[in-house]
Amino acid sequence: MTLPVTSYQKSLIRLRVATEVLLLVVTSKIASGRRLEMSSCCVLITSKTELSYMMQLLVVRVIRGSINDYGNNVMIVNTKPGDYSDTFFFLSSFLVKFSGCSESKGIRYETDNLDFKVRTDGTIYTTKHVHIPSEQTMFMVTAWDHQSLDRWETVVRLLTTLMQSSVKEQRSYLGGMRQKRDWVIPPINVPENSRGPFPQQLVRIRSDKDSEIHIRYSITGVGADQPPMEVFNIDPVSGRMYVTRPMDREERASYHLRAHAVDMNGNKVENPIDLYIYVIDMNDNRPEFINQVYNGSVDEGSKPGTYVMTVTANDADDSTTANGMVRYRIVTQSPQSPSQNMFTINSETGDIVTVAAGLDREKVQQYTVIVQATDMEGNLNFGLSNTATAIIMVTDVNDNPPEFTASTYSGEVPENRVEVVVANLTVMDRDQPHSPNWNAVYRIISGDPSGHFTIRTDPITNEGLVTVVREVDYEMNRAFMLTVMVSNQAPLASGIQMSFQSTAGVTISVTDVNEAPYFPTNHKLIRMEEGVPTGTALMTFSAVDPDRFMQQAIRYSKLSDPANWLNINATNGQITTAAVLDRESAYIKNNVYEATFLAADNGIPPASGTGTLQIYLIDINDNAPELQPKDSQICERPNLNVINITAADADIDPNVGPFVFELPSVPSAIRKNWTITRLNGDYAQLSLRISYLEAGVYDVPVIVTDSGNPPLFNMSIIKVKVCPCDENGDCTTIGAVAAAGLGTGAIIAILICIIILLSMVLLFVVWMKRREKERHTKQLLIDPEDDVRDNILKYDEEGGGEEDQDYDLSQLQQPENMDHVMNKANGVRRVDERPIGAEPQYPIRPVIPHPGDIGDFINEGLRAADNDPTAPPYDSLLVFDYEGSGSTAGSVSSLNSSSSGDQDYDYLNDWGPRFKKLADMYGGGEDD
Repeated sequence: MTLPVTSYQKSLIRLRVATEVLLLVVTSKIASGRRLEMSSCCVLITSKTELSYMMQLLVVRVIRGSINDYGNNVMIVNTKPGDYSDTFFFLSSFLVKFSGCSESKGIRYETDNLDFKVRTDGTIYTTKHVHIPSEQTMFMVTAWDHQSLDRWETVVRLLTTLMQSSVKEQRSYLGGMRQKRDWVIPPINVPENSRGPFPQQLVRIRSDKDSEIHIRYSITGVGADQPPMEVFNIDPVSGRMYVTRPMDREERASYHLRAHAVDMNGNKVENPIDLYIYVIDMNDNRPEFINQVYNGSVDEGSKPGTYVMTVTANDADDSTTANGMVRYRIVTQSPQSPSQNMFTINSETGDIVTVAAGLDREKVQQYTVIVQATDMEGNLNFGLSNTATAIIMVTDVNDNPPEFTASTYSGEVPENRVEVVVANLTVMDRDQPHSPNWNAVYRIISGDPSGHFTIRTDPITNEGLVTVVREVDYEMNRAFMLTVMVSNQAPLASGIQMSFQSTAGVTISVTDVNEAPYFPTNHKLIRMEEGVPTGTALMTFSAVDPDRFMQQAIRYSKLSDPANWLNINATNGQITTAAVLDRESAYIKNNVYEATFLAADNGIPPASGTGTLQIYLIDINDNAPELQPKDSQICERPNLNVINITAADADIDPNVGPFVFELPSVPSAIRKNWTITRLNGDYAQLSLRISYLEAGVYDVPVIVTDSGNPPLFNMSIIKVKVCPCDENGDCTTIGAVAAAGLGTGAIIAILICIIILLSMVLLFVVWMKRREKERHTKQLLIDPEDDVRDNILKYDEEGGGEEDQDYDLSQLQQPENMDHVMNKANGVRRVDERPIGAEPQYPIRPVIPHPGDIGDFINEGLRAADNDPTAPPYDSLLVFDYEGSGSTAGSVSSLNSSSSGDQDYDYLNDWGPRFKKLADMYGGGEDD
């Protein structure tokens, strides 16, 4: 296939890829071993830029078929050596038509140039770094079919040329191209992260009128006069446009500017043109995982290809280029059991799946997988990488059935006991503990048709607890042989069968215990007439001992007999009456008398049972009726009111009503004054027979007879008060008093007695008040100021709440027993104590006593009391009522009111101010 140069496209367009368009892009260097993906049938050439050198990789895919017709357009790449930023791309469309575009299986390709090779899929690639000379490079590709032996050949020609920046020079180079006055600037590609130096020239803009007039150039748009400001600028004279700083594609991938050309007067010389600046991506961003640690799970025993989880890494570089194309791979797996490659990852999607069988949670519960993400389509030499950790938990499935640790178990249980654990069944399950795959469920398959036992699961140990839920009887079953089976709460996994060790036998022995005797019929009800005589045999209330294999005797006794009416034989349980049974007793409820008896055996330990006997008492007519009411009142004149009477009988039907009411014939005055009228079987009326009866209280006897067999009668007395009545038939107050049986004279006498009694009480109260007043107002014989005696003040009112009111003052009196005084140690003696030994002989006092003798006497006694260790801790009364014999003072009884003239009282003047009044009265006899 030869591509001659015949024509050029009139405009410059951006590099693009389309079906049926042949794009040949050549640079001064082609990286060795580089290829790009194919995206169309027949012949398609695509290109991608390698950032650092702006390399374009030529990829040609040849598909089986023949060329019927093709155009003769060409694409020329103009490269300015040493300055890749000033590169232009001129593309021309090339229409190629193929026939027989079909599968290329079995086609082999060869080239005559060792620098290029063709893969089996038709991809042409370079085998090493190739330097393209300034002239064209051409090589032939040959394809043939093994089966049909058909052969095709085509020639690939790579053309390079140098081209000046100006449109004018371009037109001269493309001589045959039609000229146009409008100016056009192709898209400008700027690599990001350029190191400069800055400002760095991008392109030179010139108008074909600059030779005629002076032109000023300017640019507008984002990056020029709009934020971000001054990223690009232009020399207004030369038209050279510069970039002022490094570009970042991830910050902004393209810029759209407008170039303006005006003359020196500001007049527009050319129409504004659009400048498109594209930031060429470089691989300057590593892939970043969304999470540094990923958690996933997979069931144990999963088949190869089972999905586990997805890891995702994002690359900020251009995803349409290899810089942003991320590929995944697994770096390490830990642990490497049972295989070092248990998982694989989809290099493009990041899906992790199982690749090998043998996942077993019981052996490995968790895998740690290190996943690496690399851009440049996973090329480890050129791409940037990052890693993340994937933690894969192997989840449990019920692939291990529970198994008993023993084939047989045994236990023992006493009879008549419930909620007793008789055996512990242990199992082994290798699944995850405390999960439905591990939790055991026990069932009794056979050996317990009556449901005496159940098996509960211990939630902690997973053991089976064989528990008695229904009493077992030693006399009925001495042992049980159970067959039990164990399973899990969750069903077994597919393909897993139950183990023969999932069943076991349990032998339970029943032990005999001394059971209490019991009464077969409890409560026992019998019927009997009341009133049977004492000693009557009612029945034999016997008990049964359930211990058939023990020879034991049963003794009977009373446990409850409220009325003490019954006796029971201790050996055979015969019940006899101990008193007359009375149905009307308070111990009877609903005609039933209830007693409880005890039956005890002689086992070790003894056991006893109770039985209740209920005696239904049949009524007999043993209670005479009683008249009601017992008293009433009636007017002294008939036809005003009557007395309704009835009867009460303790018996029940038919030994009660209808009743018969009648008056006795003796005394005759009863029937003369009163009459009874029958109302019905239970009621009658008592009324006066005569026209007037004096007011008073009358005892009226009435005979009441019941309907029993034989009938019983009773004569009852009803007290009737006969009184005067008003027009309404009600007794008046005076009449009621008169009816009580008191005459007018008696009533007056009672009132007089009451008045006299009240008068006496009033006189007594007045006399007491008068006496109290006289006692308080009585005057002394002498003036209080002239009274030589000390005034006695009354201190008997201390008020409530005093804490010393309850003192025992008897302790302050002179004790009769003198032992405590006799045993007292020598020392200071209290003067208020009775002397023990010989009574002291007081010294002869002088005729004229010293004025301080009395004060010294009192102080001495006070000092002795304060120093007495036996004195009580509280204030006490000092009693000076014993003076002893030999005192110089005479007897008080010798004093009298008479006075001899020879008595001298002048010494009273020496006793101080207190005795001055007394000295004035008796000492100065000559003044009288």
